[in-house]
Amino acid sequence: MNKVIFMRGKLVVVSGPSGSGKSTVTKLVKDRLNIPLSISATTRNPRDGEIDGKDYYFLTKEKFQKKIKNDEFYEFANVHGNYYGTLKKTVEENLEKGLNVILEIDVQGALIVKEKKKDAVLVFFKTENLEVLENRLRNRKTDSEEVIELRLKNAKKELEYEKKYDYVIVNKNIEESCNELINIINL
Repeated sequence: MNKVIFMRGKLVVVSGPSGSGKSTVTKLVKDRLNIPLSISATTRNPRDGEIDGKDYYFLTKEKFQKKIKNDEFYEFANVHGNYYGTLKKTVEENLEKGLNVILEIDVQGALIVKEKKKDAVLVFFKTENLEVLENRLRNRKTDSEEVIELRLKNAKKELEYEKKYDYVIVNKNIEESCNELINIINL
């Protein structure tokens, strides 16, 4: 009788400063490798056009807090009065099916995930230097000077976490960075 060997998917956690290109690269890689989007839970109200179970799992604060008590999150945070979190069940279902999962979360959340799931692979995105990062943030033309300064200040703090990651991608070129992330996922 032949045994079927079933491969679990890989959990890849991507973090890095705002402007490092992590969102762009992650989206391209997810599309190329047909990786399902990991849907987060939140207590904030849905925005126009957002659908429960597609964009987020929209929960009441009471339900979210109950899930916290029941240890149902890999990580969660309270941001501006609303909770956001990554549900273990959603991630585990995809991993059990052999699907890879990419989480794009902040550095603190990434380290919490690694603590709970030792085989998670942490990937840190950054630019060549802070000058390049500042230029990218300014060229977006989406943020006020205050927000840009705050993002740069936060970037300096986030860069201190780089050593705790399994891989670092210096995003000089989107195509090269996509290939690097694909190679990490396929290891």
